[in-house]
Amino acid sequence: MKTIRLTVAQALVKFLDNQYVECDGQITKFVEGIFGIFGHGNVLGLGQALEQDSGNLIVRQGRNEQGMAHVAIGFAKQNLRKKIYACTSSVGPGAANMITAAATATANRIPLLLLPGDVFATRQPDPVLQQIEQYHDLSISTNDAFKAVSKYWDRVNRPEQLMSACINAMRVLTDPAETGAVTISLPQDVQAEAYDFPEYFLQKRVHRINRIPATDTMLQEAIRLIQSKKKPLIICGGGVRYSQATEQLKVFAETYHIPFAETQAGKSAVVSEHSFNVGGVGVTGCLAANLLAKDADLIIGIGTRYTDFTTSSKWIFKNQDVDFLNINVARFDAYKLDGIQIIADAKEALGQLNQLLAPTNYQAQWGNKIVEAKEALKQELERIHNVTYTGKDFIPEIDDRLDRERVYDEFIRLTNSCLTQTKVLGILNKHLDKNDIIVAAAGSLPGDLQRIWQTKGENTYHLEYGYSCMGYEVNAALGSKLANPDKEVYALLGDGSYMMLHSELVTSIQENKKINIILFDNMANGCINNLQIGHGMDSFVTEFRFRNTDTNQLNGGLIPINFAMNAASYGCKTYQVTTEEELLFALNDAKKQSVSTLIDIKVLPKTMANGYDSWWHVGVPEVSDKETVQQAYSTSVVEIDKARRY
Repeated sequence: MKTIRLTVAQALVKFLDNQYVECDGQITKFVEGIFGIFGHGNVLGLGQALEQDSGNLIVRQGRNEQGMAHVAIGFAKQNLRKKIYACTSSVGPGAANMITAAATATANRIPLLLLPGDVFATRQPDPVLQQIEQYHDLSISTNDAFKAVSKYWDRVNRPEQLMSACINAMRVLTDPAETGAVTISLPQDVQAEAYDFPEYFLQKRVHRINRIPATDTMLQEAIRLIQSKKKPLIICGGGVRYSQATEQLKVFAETYHIPFAETQAGKSAVVSEHSFNVGGVGVTGCLAANLLAKDADLIIGIGTRYTDFTTSSKWIFKNQDVDFLNINVARFDAYKLDGIQIIADAKEALGQLNQLLAPTNYQAQWGNKIVEAKEALKQELERIHNVTYTGKDFIPEIDDRLDRERVYDEFIRLTNSCLTQTKVLGILNKHLDKNDIIVAAAGSLPGDLQRIWQTKGENTYHLEYGYSCMGYEVNAALGSKLANPDKEVYALLGDGSYMMLHSELVTSIQENKKINIILFDNMANGCINNLQIGHGMDSFVTEFRFRNTDTNQLNGGLIPINFAMNAASYGCKTYQVTTEEELLFALNDAKKQSVSTLIDIKVLPKTMANGYDSWWHVGVPEVSDKETVQQAYSTSVVEIDKARRY
């Protein structure tokens, strides 16, 4: 047996550089490179190995460990999980910073390889810098916290353990049903230890992403169910995009006249103008999809996790005879809502179903309702894209108990802006090119985007909503740009998310990878403020206000922030927008730039889109001294009784 004497870190680098995936006969290099922030726990291990010979791996420098891991998630998501970046950090706070990103990847089923340094395996110098000592168990380190958010976790305490750890890591990372965050903890002394690694461990390795077909029994059960139903509705989840089943979905919908709604991850699998695409469904769903969801007697979920936002907390499917047919590569998801399970690849399963259903001449019996629902949505989009502030009598889309006149007077005085959020989105939707990519994750924008954004190009809508992680947007936009360097990428986010984390904006400058930041500043965590007031509370620590010295509460004046000035200090081209004309100029001028841009748009509070006959189960206090909260609780009891139990 031929061997090569290498350190653990050197062997790991060579291994990663030789990993490939094959899907439909196409072989792709799986690991594009490594993002790193080096500290004492990895700089002389992985750092030295990468300096000595990084092979064809691209080494990129992060600014914040969570931020760079979000870049990696964005890159993998935009590459439909066929390519990844690994991320390395030192032990301690560097590693802990990546835990949020690990959770984001696992919640969204996106492959993410994390390689945090760890404390000494020998324990000779314990406690080392940044080491947490647990008196009851000396084997515990910061990295044990990754176990709860990783799909696979390992610690390499001896050099020879690297081999089985790496093979299992690739097993999970390349499995469509099991993928998510993978954490391999690397004690800093072990990283530097040498071992005679067999050559076959380091050779080119191709991991095949096989399209699992449905069994005959599954298919026959599904066909019988479909034939017994008159008003089926497809829910197009992220699995449609990752499986690249767009054409199969369109053929299936068109052949049998079945409308399809979209989840956040499924949106832009098919463009919005398709005659059977009725848009986003659920809590953040649009008018068309939510109208049809209530009447549907069969829900065909394709590659969806059926989150509470998609199902309106299992409330929106009102037909007493509704059943569920679940097509999913993950057995766990296929079992949800007590549905008939087709455990198979989406592309493969749709093709199989089509072959069996075609001879039956089956047709859904929606009549004119699909056309009518899409027309109602079209009219609603026209209305909401043109919502304009009209002065003191203006009633926003979110008409709650906020003292609007006081807040609007204060906001307009500080910003000189009367722009509404839905109007800004309408302008963006009109003027962005059809192949431009938009990225979003948290706050009110994901709801607005799923309700009213009309996708014009496939795979152009990049939403992280499995974890709804504030701070994902800017960083993942860089990941999307690395995946699609010839496309314009726009991160749409609120002021809260921008302040939470935008570290890799600097990395975009360093790497000369232009991204565009569209920042909606309403001086609040507006989405949560809506949630408070909509359930009987007053505004409480969700607006961005100074502390009031008279009351000692955070109810002083609004805090004005110049986000354009912040981004300009990094080297971005920036714009301050308070009018429609300024917005149009900024959008056109930003397209001409070669450097990252930030458009700081001041938008009036409460001017986001509202829900379209949906409901969301949130925890409303059963006991309160406020009558409005008591009323909200009574309402929640009534609505919970209308929802499915599991």
